[in-house]
Amino acid sequence: MTALRRFGLLAPLVAFSLAGCGLNSVPTAEEQVNAQWANLQADYQRRADLIPNLVNTVKGYAKQESSVLIAVTQARADAGRVQLNASDLDDPAKVKAFNEAQGRLTQAIIPLQRLQEAYPDLKSNQNFLALQDQLEGTENRINASRRDYNEAVRGYNTRIRTFPDAIGAKIFYGARPKVPFEAAAAAQTAPSVDFNTAG
Repeated sequence: MTALRRFGLLAPLVAFSLAGCGLNSVPTAEEQVNAQWANLQADYQRRADLIPNLVNTVKGYAKQESSVLIAVTQARADAGRVQLNASDLDDPAKVKAFNEAQGRLTQAIIPLQRLQEAYPDLKSNQNFLALQDQLEGTENRINASRRDYNEAVRGYNTRIRTFPDAIGAKIFYGARPKVPFEAAAAAQTAPSVDFNTAG
């Protein structure tokens, strides 16, 4: 009877100490990272879906700008080939490769968006304006999603490195830090856009 009573007194203490070791908080934080990653992937997919429509709209107005259209189409294809799953978010090399491919696509889109400056008829095309507006909104959503993802990564990484959650993170989960997104080196330099419409 006394052993049973001792167990009854120890059970809440054991449960409390295990709860303080990250058994619940580490997986919860990891799921938050995965959820934010899924949101970011959805925004990247939306951008990838908008680009062909924008390219096709521009084709009729700017046939001589085929190099811009080809560059955007190629960058979109390259970005689609670099896959990053939630299970890869702790691999710096894979995150960097994905981030660089998306950065190249972002840089390729800029001249496409600026074509309206060189072609006044394109500026008045409602389809182009609507698509460009959607693309700009999507770029803003990507920035917000990246910020939310990075915040979730920061919270997760802090949790798995601080006491007492670090105990459960290492012993029970073998948790490894997730990799946040950083601005690509090319993002520091604005691309030059010259449509050579004078000649």
